[in-house]
Amino acid sequence: MNKPVLVVMAAGMGSRYGGMKQIDPVGPNGQVIVDYSLYDARRAGFETVIFVIKHEIEDAFKAAIGDRVSKVMDVKYAFQQLDELPEGFSIPEGRVKPWGTCHAVLAAKPFLNGPFAVINADDYYGPQAFKVMYDYLSTHEDGEVYDYCMVSYLLKNTVSENGKVSRGVCQANPDGTLHSVIERTRIETYEGGIHYTEDEGATWVDLPGETQVSMNLWGFGKSFLEEADRRFAGWLTEHLAKDPLKCEYFLPLVVTELLEEGKATVKVLNSTDQWYGVTYREDKPVVVAGIAQKTAEGLYPENLWG
Repeated sequence: MNKPVLVVMAAGMGSRYGGMKQIDPVGPNGQVIVDYSLYDARRAGFETVIFVIKHEIEDAFKAAIGDRVSKVMDVKYAFQQLDELPEGFSIPEGRVKPWGTCHAVLAAKPFLNGPFAVINADDYYGPQAFKVMYDYLSTHEDGEVYDYCMVSYLLKNTVSENGKVSRGVCQANPDGTLHSVIERTRIETYEGGIHYTEDEGATWVDLPGETQVSMNLWGFGKSFLEEADRRFAGWLTEHLAKDPLKCEYFLPLVVTELLEEGKATVKVLNSTDQWYGVTYREDKPVVVAGIAQKTAEGLYPENLWG
C-alpha cells in the first residue's frame, strides 16, 4: 500500500480577501497558514505534498512556501488552469473564477497513485485532524465499496465575524459514516447565533453551533479521481447553462453522488480543534493571535523548519 500523500489546494486568489492570502504571513517569523498545516501533516506521517496552484503565482508561491518546505518534504506542483476542460468544452466568455475544488484535485491526478488527503492552503486545521486522517488512510483501502473519510469541525469553531462563509453541512449515520453533505454558500453569524440563507437574505435558517461541517479536509483513494473525472463533462453540461461565470465543481457534489449510488462510504473523523482562516482581511488579526498563543504554549516552535 502506498503511503498517503497530501494535496494542498492553493489556486484561488482570494477575491473576498483582496489579495493572495496563501502567502500572507501570520506567524512570528513570517510563516503563512499552510506552513502550520504542513508541519502538522509532516509530524502525523505525510512525507509528500502536491501543491495545486496557477502558473501565474508559481514563482511567488515557491519563494514564499514551496522552496522552504522542500527541505523536509517531497514537493510537487500541479496547475489548475481554466482551459483544462473535457473535449468539446471551452471557457465561457468572461469567466475568471477557477472551476472549484474537485477540478483542483483532478489537476493533481498525474501524481497520485494511492490514498491522499485534500486541504485548503488558507485554512488552519490543527494537529488532531492530520493525525486522525493519516492513521485512517494508512490503514484502509478501497474494496468493492470505496472507503473514504473526512474530518468534520464544529460550525461554531469555523465561522467568521466579518462576513459570510461557505461550509459543507454534514449529516452522519449512526455508525459514524457520512450520510450527506450540503454546501451552504452563505452562512453568517448574528447576535446570539448562526444562520444561512439561500435566497439572498429574504429568509434565514438557524444552524446550531454544534453542527458538523466540512472544511475540505477529505481522504480519498485513487478511485475518487476516476469517478470525478468521469462525471466532469456531465456536470459542465448541466451547470454551464445555468451559471457560466460562477458555477463550481465542488468535492462534496461528487461525494454525495457516490454515497447516493452506494459506491462509497465516508468515515466521519471528528476534530474539536479551533479552525482558523482568512476569508476576509479583518480575519487576519484573529489568526495571528491564535498562532501566537499556540506558539507560546509550545505546540509549535517559533522557527517551524529549523
